[in-house]
Amino acid sequence: MAEKKSDRTRAAILAAARERFGADGYERATIRAIAADAAIDPAMVMRYYGSKEKLFAAAAEFDVRLPDLSGVPREQAGEVLVRHLIERWEEDDTLRVLLRTAVTNESAAERMRQVFIGQLTPAFERAAVDQPAVRAGLIATQALGFALCRYILAFEPIATLSTDRAVAWLGPTITRYLTAPDPSQV
Repeated sequence: MAEKKSDRTRAAILAAARERFGADGYERATIRAIAADAAIDPAMVMRYYGSKEKLFAAAAEFDVRLPDLSGVPREQAGEVLVRHLIERWEEDDTLRVLLRTAVTNESAAERMRQVFIGQLTPAFERAAVDQPAVRAGLIATQALGFALCRYILAFEPIATLSTDRAVAWLGPTITRYLTAPDPSQV
């Protein structure tokens, strides 16, 4: 019975943390506010997670929900992937909060690595892309750089660029990262 109560407590803390981090961002969210939202003592948050950073890393679950690229013609793969990533960025604050925090916080940076490299690499393996980890890393540089400039730094005109125009600009680069031969083999 005690195990079930601890599972419910953990779940309540994570749900409250996701809401609070999403609403307030990492810097303004406090353990006290998260505990109040979960209707528990702040000491319980620390007991289960140890620190705000560790709580954030646990709460920042994000599934990129990558499309299956195995049936997509290679010359269109970049456009499909870019459109999908922009849609995911725009429908869920979690990734924006995670990106903002990852720049200065190692736990959040590790979570970001897990999200991008940990989800892109297996998807590229399934699509029979050679050197999936290298290609995933290169694509992450573009996706995260674009997201940083669009959603965090609000660079114009990138911040207001339509999805179609962003796809038209970034798609060919991502396609190149997915399909180009290894430069060391050429």
